[in-house]
Amino acid sequence: MTDVDFEQPDPVVAEAHQLHRSLGATSLVVLGIGEIIGAGIFVIAGNAAAEHAGPAVLLSFVIAGFGCLFAGLCYSEFASMIPESGSAYTYAYATMGRFMAWFIGWNMVLEYLVSSSTVSVGWGGYFASLCENLGFHFPAALANAPVAGMGLTDLHMTGALINLPAMLLIVFLTAFLVIGVTETARFTTFMVIVKVAIVLLVIGFGARYVNFSHLHPFFPPNTTHEFGKFGFSGVLAASGLIFFAYIGFESVSVAALESRNPRRDLPIGIMGSLAICTLLYIGMAIVLLGVADWRTLDVANPVSFAMEKIPALHWLVFWINFGAVVGLASVVFIGLYGQSRIFYSMARDGFLPPMFSAVHKRFKTPHIGTLITGFFAALLAALFPLDILAQLVSVGTLLAFIAVCAGVMILRVTAPKAKRTFRTPMVWFTAPAGIVVCVVMMTSLFFSSPDTWNRVLIWTVLGLIIYFLYGVRHAAPWKWRVSNES
Repeated sequence: MTDVDFEQPDPVVAEAHQLHRSLGATSLVVLGIGEIIGAGIFVIAGNAAAEHAGPAVLLSFVIAGFGCLFAGLCYSEFASMIPESGSAYTYAYATMGRFMAWFIGWNMVLEYLVSSSTVSVGWGGYFASLCENLGFHFPAALANAPVAGMGLTDLHMTGALINLPAMLLIVFLTAFLVIGVTETARFTTFMVIVKVAIVLLVIGFGARYVNFSHLHPFFPPNTTHEFGKFGFSGVLAASGLIFFAYIGFESVSVAALESRNPRRDLPIGIMGSLAICTLLYIGMAIVLLGVADWRTLDVANPVSFAMEKIPALHWLVFWINFGAVVGLASVVFIGLYGQSRIFYSMARDGFLPPMFSAVHKRFKTPHIGTLITGFFAALLAALFPLDILAQLVSVGTLLAFIAVCAGVMILRVTAPKAKRTFRTPMVWFTAPAGIVVCVVMMTSLFFSSPDTWNRVLIWTVLGLIIYFLYGVRHAAPWKWRVSNES
């Protein structure tokens, strides 16, 4: 008996909804790196240091990294047991039933859709700067959001018409996703090579100019007694922001149905991409903080801004901006990919209408769901700035991580003998530790930005309406059951 019992679909229906298995372990590692390295290191690290933690943002990287390490180990066990597309949504379905599956899946929709839109807005800023470097001025009215504000209660018009670069990026990448996953993997590999090369250049050349006096004081004092403004609370608040820099490894598990050998390759892809990116992040953060005063890093392009402080590295500034454009584009690309596959899984299970799981006869991709995802992501990117929805991404992902860590412990009790080609080490420490770290980061986000939770509540209510009007009547109470036989 297999370790997971699946309902057997009608052969004709199965063929119409079957994805093309073409990804190996290397492609999955590249996929993870492509999603992880992006806005976190090119944009957010500077803001987290300047506004929250100072040089102690290095500890924020460690805290966020441990949270992802613990969750990644739990993801790897699930991926080896349930080689199905859908990631945390599918794992929740297998262990906690229909309602929790919908709750986690709906939050993952938030994670992927909003992250694609917000990162594309950041990409638009770098693209405009790169155009300036090349001698072409991109009109501000066509490169900024027409809506701005610090929160939902403070929205106002900016006078801009549309963020055209961000919108066109999503349209272009959506077309690539419809063409096919093999082409997607090749395109992602190219983008990953470019941005990893830029990161290595920054670390390699910038390390010579690191001035450790810039790291003093390591813990800037919290003089305002406001949570998240330096001191230890600042480290926690920054960890919630820095967490955004790590979450891409989850996109590897979404590719299960397009992996040639998911039970072996998914754990390699998850842990491999997470390990490589953690090393690159720490190296980049040390150089960033060592060559520039952390108080000056709250800018849209902190890495190239820091390198401008070193006359001998001025030649690197253009290439950093170029690498940021490529790097952020790949994050948007894989975010759209993950979103379309989540829709595919949820529609196949009955939570969403069947059109979201329809697969193109030629390209073998969920083209309708991909086009709908691209439309809404492009709309958000064209109209709204980053600060309205960005923190929602971290909250949605943290909820998914908590569900995965809890699910692994549930299966160790309900199906202890089930086949596991990868086992989470010290699971009764690792899984609870993952939950604790994620809860701490969620709490820090709440105290540093209470309005974030108002938005989460609105999103949750909308999801519950859809669930009770459609999903509860069409989805099976329990799609997969994990066998307790080895």
